Amino acid sequence: MKQALLELMRMNRICRMVLATCLGSFILVIFYFQIIHRNPFAPDACCRKGSRNALQELYNPTQLEYSSTAILHQMRRDQVSDTCRAYSASSRKRRVLTPSDLKHLVVDEEHEMIYCYVPKVACTNWKRVMMVLTGRGKYSDPMDIAPNEAHIPSNLKTLNQYTIPEINHRLKSYLKFLFVREPFERLVSAYRNKFTRKYNTSFHKRFGTKIVRRHRKNATQEALHSGSDVKFEEFVGYLIHPTTQKEEPFNEHWQTVYSLCHPCHIRYDLVGKYETLEEDSNYILRLAGVIDYLRFPTYAKSTRTTDEMTAEFFQNISSHHQTQLFELYKLDFLMFNYSTPSYLKLD
Repeated sequence: MKQALLELMRMNRICRMVLATCLGSFILVIFYFQIIHRNPFAPDACCRKGSRNALQELYNPTQLEYSSTAILHQMRRDQVSDTCRAYSASSRKRRVLTPSDLKHLVVDEEHEMIYCYVPKVACTNWKRVMMVLTGRGKYSDPMDIAPNEAHIPSNLKTLNQYTIPEINHRLKSYLKFLFVREPFERLVSAYRNKFTRKYNTSFHKRFGTKIVRRHRKNATQEALHSGSDVKFEEFVGYLIHPTTQKEEPFNEHWQTVYSLCHPCHIRYDLVGKYETLEEDSNYILRLAGVIDYLRFPTYAKSTRTTDEMTAEFFQNISSHHQTQLFELYKLDFLMFNYSTPSYLKLD
């Protein structure tokens, strides 16, 4: 009888221990989910419309096959940060940005993303994509949107249209991305588009006439009036001339990326590259949760400016002018990990 009583008491203690363990585990589970609910980057945190936003998906990917891509973009972010630190004096000429500095940052409220567009880096197609993302069903295929329509300012909302608190909130909470391109390839692309196409009369009048007047000896009256036959050497002379940027900032088509998007003041989460345009673009659309119905347009332009073509344009540029031009775009080369072109003859 005594043995049975002892056995009963032992079983009672075991039951209490099991019950306490189960209760403790239950409390820990509740505590875990409370932490997840408070942590915006936790794997299953709720956000708008019952799903994670793009920023959460980037820094805490649910699909392991994309973790290597996330590491690649972390390396690109580190490259930008390291360059900003190394060249802090020249990369941070101003401590604070004003709303007017943010006119290139397109906002997508629905998917909580901000895109800084850089002309001559597939910005027409990315603006088309942003119009689909922000159009609330008005558009479904980016390529149905005319190129000129994509560049109408009222079709997309930019960050400079918000109040200061709204700007700060979006810069902190939204996924921010931009696309870059080899700087001199982008520069030659801008020259070819704006100065060798007959339809770009506005650029010929505004910039071409000024370039011809300053950098061409014995210019004809026709050239002075139309500005439609600017040579690449004259364009380079205009860019490196000391008075050019004192008179007005560079036009956005040949302005540096660090001056357009301010990557030393704004921490971009993704730096896409023109060389891996389709892959990087669709990765962003996957993060936004729209890849099942929206992909980046895929078509190859036969007139695209290539590295080989860029090298040909630089053949007639003196080594002194090449060196001066490289200094203008040096930060873009360094920030975005582009090597010095082999065709350059630097002093």
